[in-house]
Amino acid sequence: MLRRLYDWCIAAADRRSASWALGAVSFAESSFFPIPPDVMLIPMALARPDKAYFYAAVCTVTSVVGGLLGYMIGALLYDSVGAWVIHLYGYGDKVEAFRAAYAQYGAWIILLKGLTPIPYKLVTITSGFAGYNIFLFVLFSAITRAARFFIVAFLLHRYGAQAREIIEKRLGFWAAMVAIGIVAGFIILARVI
Repeated sequence: MLRRLYDWCIAAADRRSASWALGAVSFAESSFFPIPPDVMLIPMALARPDKAYFYAAVCTVTSVVGGLLGYMIGALLYDSVGAWVIHLYGYGDKVEAFRAAYAQYGAWIILLKGLTPIPYKLVTITSGFAGYNIFLFVLFSAITRAARFFIVAFLLHRYGAQAREIIEKRLGFWAAMVAIGIVAGFIILARVI
């Protein structure tokens, strides 16, 4: 199944709809979807290293716009949709502590957590719930999401051919490493909050 998904993403890089699909995943991941856009970004950038920066830009813009949806869920719909998403990830009892931390460290929370494998939707929803300044939220989201996606694009543009060979030889291993990184992100989030 993993190989089929990887192959589909590689093949999708040559389709006109590829950037739309990538943007949709990036948008959704910032507000409610559990799968990060890296799942598509990495294989697509490996297939088309010449478009790696374009794909990073698509991810950045759609992630920030999706983050605004997450912010609105937190600000306007926290009692229904927002709480459900937060509880789905097992952080329902930590939201008040997270909101208190926003009063003191809001900018750093957005900047640092936007770079980590911690699901960004938790940051966006809680930012809205905490009433964090929306203009600063957009600014810091743009900075952190651009840094994250453009670092990936730089590495894949520069080392794409070598990386593709290494990844394709041991796809299961690298998928496990990504999964471990995501789990580690959840553990770090649980301990920090």
